[in-house]
Amino acid sequence: MTENSEASHDVAARIERRWAMVSMAIVVVLVGIAAVSGIQHASMPQGRVETADPKTLHLTGEFIESNLGTAVEADGSVMVRAIGQQFSFTPQCILVPANTPITFRTTSADVVHGLLIEGTNINSMLVPGYISEFKASFKEPKEHVMPCQEFCGIGHQGMWGRVKVIDKAAFLNLKSTRGRLTCVD
Repeated sequence: MTENSEASHDVAARIERRWAMVSMAIVVVLVGIAAVSGIQHASMPQGRVETADPKTLHLTGEFIESNLGTAVEADGSVMVRAIGQQFSFTPQCILVPANTPITFRTTSADVVHGLLIEGTNINSMLVPGYISEFKASFKEPKEHVMPCQEFCGIGHQGMWGRVKVIDKAAFLNLKSTRGRLTCVD
């Protein structure tokens, strides 16, 4: 090797070492950010946590049986209240209007369940003692299956519900003839 090629080889090696150090520094910074973020998230409570006593869900409060299902609130909004319990959802079928903002309030009476409405982006965990709240809207009348997607015991595979989306005018017509709405086949 000539003296000139040895010098260029040394320069290239130094440049590669510097880029390797820069790459390692970036990795260390990213790992540090992930660690700090994870520790901070684990040590700080959520901003808004609602609780419900799973032992008395059916006896008092907003999740008594007569309050479950779909309701049009005084302000005109649509509210759905439901409970997951081994191995069913109550109500089994939820009736909602199309093209309407809907608030779902759900909880579990026993173990962790998952509420997944197929064909939508709705996917929530139902944790005993806590209320899960989320908002949704369905574009067109259609029936969606609602399986539990968290293993909840030996009968998990049979835990299914339905969400039946109907035309808004038909929904309001049903609302005027009945109080709390659930599916009627």
